[in-house]
This record gives sequence, C-alpha cells and structure tokens, in this order.
Amino acid sequence: MFPGQGSQTPEMRDDVERDRPDLLELATEIVGEDPFPKAEEGTNYAQPAIFCASLAGWDRLGRPDADLMAGHSLGELAALVAAGSLEERDGLELVALRGRLMQESGEAAGDGGMLALLGRGAADHAAELAEAHGLSVANDNSPQQVVLSGAKQALPAAADAAKELGLRAVELSVSGAFHSPMMAAAVPEFERAVKQVKISPPRVEVLSAVTAEPFADVAAQLTEALTSPVRWRETLIAMHERGADRFVEVGPGRVLSGLVKRTLSDVELANA
Repeated sequence: MFPGQGSQTPEMRDDVERDRPDLLELATEIVGEDPFPKAEEGTNYAQPAIFCASLAGWDRLGRPDADLMAGHSLGELAALVAAGSLEERDGLELVALRGRLMQESGEAAGDGGMLALLGRGAADHAAELAEAHGLSVANDNSPQQVVLSGAKQALPAAADAAKELGLRAVELSVSGAFHSPMMAAAVPEFERAVKQVKISPPRVEVLSAVTAEPFADVAAQLTEALTSPVRWRETLIAMHERGADRFVEVGPGRVLSGLVKRTLSDVELANA
C-alpha cells in the first residue's frame, strides 16, 4: 500500500537522502527546488515529497515480491512505478504536475474545502450528507472515516447535520475541494501529460482506488482520479477478497495501516 497526501512525516527527507539521494536530486530538478521543507505548504510540494519517500521505502524493503498493490490518491502513481507500469522519472514528473495543478485549481476556485466525518456509521451516512448539502464523497477511507469535498460555505451545515447523527465532523486545512468536480480545471493538462508517457503492463496487479478493481486503462483512471472519490475502503476489501492477508504500508506515516485496522480483521500489518 502506497500512501497519499497527509502521510508526510518530519523525518522523511532524511530517509530519502539516506536511501535514494538520486531521487531527492531528481525531485529538486523537476519541482525547481527541494520540495521537502515546504511539504506542509501545499500539494505542489507535498505530493512529490511523499512520492519520493514512498519509493525510498520500497527500496528499503528490497523491492519484495507482492501479489497485489494499491495506492491512496497520489499513492497510485508510486504503486504503478513499483509495479513496473511507469518509469520512475515519468511517475515523478506526473506527480509534480498533479500536485501543481491541484494546488492551482484549488486556489483559482477559492471557495473549496473538505470535511472529515469520523465515528461509527460514517460510511453509512456519508452519501446522504453529501447529497443533502451539495457536496461530494471525496475519500471513503474506512467504515469510521469518510471525507466530503465541495464548496466551503456548505461545510458548516453538513458538519451540524453529521453531529446530529452522532458523528464527529472536522474541517480539514486544505487549499481546495480535492477529489470533487471542483478539480475539473486540473484535468485537461494532466490528461495530455499522462497520455504522453509510456505505460507498460504491470508486473504485479495494481488496483485502482477509483474502481476498486485492477487498472484497466491507466491513463484514463489516473485522470479520472482527480475528480472522483478515493474508494479506499472498497479497495482494501477487494484486496482481501483476492486473498491478501498481509498488508505492507510502503512510505511515510502509518495512515493506511490505521485504515486497514478499521476496515479488516484477521490480517497482518507491516511497514517499510
């Protein structure tokens, strides 16, 4: 499992510098500066930094054999690189472009935000809350954690309604309504870029978090992921149904391991 934004840690730059100094140099070249010191400032820095930390973690594990792979949001690109579907440089260039376009789209829209629903029943109530308040389900992370995305002005009413259902509601500190139609401005340029890179058949089956099924059209589904929900809970269940009983989180943080614990039972967890 390869993590997405929000998994960054203070020590991840040191890990990359130790394990993959060439990747740190490449990220600095592509982004235009070292992205790690500014990873908390925006997606344009956070995404390439997390991508590099994930691949460094993959190398630290010795690139072990796996039966299945998946990534949460930007983690899909790291998973596709690890599976041999994308070249490393192409993956990093796409991640840097993706992060920049998402940052710019959020800033241009100006009024987008995200609301985390937490607690028992979050997944059960998320769709109805989103529909009632003109929002989108952005991240279906676990039965107890779902994130809504859309117009910032709609978030307080959605939060109040969620609390009436016994849920906690936390507005996230983000620059836009990610994984919602408000990211549409990022689609054309990213779509052109991803169609220009070489995409090979993966050595390992990689599940798309857009469909919770193996990637059928990598370019189309990576593009669709900009405006579509991350169906992570369903992806974990699909991996388990395919026989996965040991889940290894490759990259910074332990966010995905926590989501596995809340979604599946009788499975083993490990980290890079």
